[in-house]
Amino acid sequence: MKSFIRAAAIALTPLIPMTAQADETSDLAQELANPIAAIISVPLQFNYDENLGLNGDGTRKTLNLQPVVPFALDNGATIVTRTIVPYIWQKNVIPGTSQSGLGDIMLNAWYTPANQGGLIWGVGPIVRIPTRTNVSSDTWAAGVTGIALKQSGQWTVGALANHLWDLESNPKTPTNATTIQPFVSYTTASAWSYSLQTEATYDWESEQWSIPINASASKLVMIGGKPVNLMGGIGYWADSPTGGPEDWRLRLQAQFVFPKK
Repeated sequence: MKSFIRAAAIALTPLIPMTAQADETSDLAQELANPIAAIISVPLQFNYDENLGLNGDGTRKTLNLQPVVPFALDNGATIVTRTIVPYIWQKNVIPGTSQSGLGDIMLNAWYTPANQGGLIWGVGPIVRIPTRTNVSSDTWAAGVTGIALKQSGQWTVGALANHLWDLESNPKTPTNATTIQPFVSYTTASAWSYSLQTEATYDWESEQWSIPINASASKLVMIGGKPVNLMGGIGYWADSPTGGPEDWRLRLQAQFVFPKK
């Protein structure tokens, strides 16, 4: 009997840290559902859209590099920055032609106070930097961005919003646009997350909406001992401006995570 107990104890010993690691992975997946969590991460996001252009036969592929970097302040607050650097390939958006290159770079920064209680929020500036390529707006723009969310149990519910104005006296692309991104996600004990969100933008210049609705599933896994959040999803364009994408879209993402020690 003693030998049996000893053998059972030896067999069960590896399960203890594995269970603890599973709990830590689930907690980290829940933290990542918060877009302004104080965690360094580097998402690589791929989007595929089609039915663009005046003829409706254009396609666009976009690879977004989206590093998120938080900075702790002495008063316990945090400034969270997110930079979106897109590389775009498109074909037949302008009939019979192809374009590729760096799209406009978007800089976001949110000030998030400490000890927020149940509601997490942040507010700050947003800046659009033109890259002067053939897929750039060629226009500087800036505005304000804000986010508010609540995490309860395994649920995260919130919304992100921003407004952009052009900064030039004679802009190539006149800009006056409002974006609202409500989102909801559910994270399981096995570090799966299921999300639903939209990225609705209203262009006050053209008086047109752009509304993709996206559903996704992600899984936080360990690769080489490092956490990586792998996501796949589909979306549908509920509305889009003239010449904009229509019908279904595809989204894939690998988010490399660097949690605090």
